[in-house]
Amino acid sequence: MKIYADPITVNCRKVLAGLDLLGAPFELVHVDYFKGAQKEPAYTAINPNASVPAMVDGDLVLWESNAILQYAADKVGNDAAYPKDLKTRADINRWLLWEGSSWFPSCYVFLVENCVKPLLGSQPDPAVLEAQAGQFHKLAGILDTRLQGKRWVVGDVPTIADIALAAPMHLHGWQRLPLSDHRNLKRWLTESVEPLPCWKKTWVGEGFVTQPTAAA
Repeated sequence: MKIYADPITVNCRKVLAGLDLLGAPFELVHVDYFKGAQKEPAYTAINPNASVPAMVDGDLVLWESNAILQYAADKVGNDAAYPKDLKTRADINRWLLWEGSSWFPSCYVFLVENCVKPLLGSQPDPAVLEAQAGQFHKLAGILDTRLQGKRWVVGDVPTIADIALAAPMHLHGWQRLPLSDHRNLKRWLTESVEPLPCWKKTWVGEGFVTQPTAAA
């Protein structure tokens, strides 16, 4: 599999960490997001959405990060991270769809306002953050309730659902995500997901850097 990605972005980190969790071999083709390489004709021929990541595996061209993880899990036969049991898989698929349609867009507002804008010399808009706060707390509350008394979102081991749901929060400190009211969610992120080897390997820090310092 060739993965066209920039490791700094939410959905690219999701795929790279997820593939590592799955034990799926791949070749990384770097697409420089901040230089706009995802808009170049050579790349839009692969992904007409002009967004990263994308995957090419033989004659299959696939975009959408969660679809890539689902495909890779089945290709390598990792039934722990993406079980074939019908009800368990439906549960994981539910969270993947929810992440893409609801969770990611809400977390992304905080990423843009508190991370991207300052990096580009602009200032966060308090009105935008305030307008999103209610939706974020509603969604975070759903996930917090799910994680009560649970180490992982589905089952007893990490699955692609955990990676997908954590990815939009991957810069939670810099994003200034309001997590203090959601103790189960914060515990899961900091004590379960962040210590995973696949998560550490795909580390991204403030300033969208991918090489941690000794302090990090």
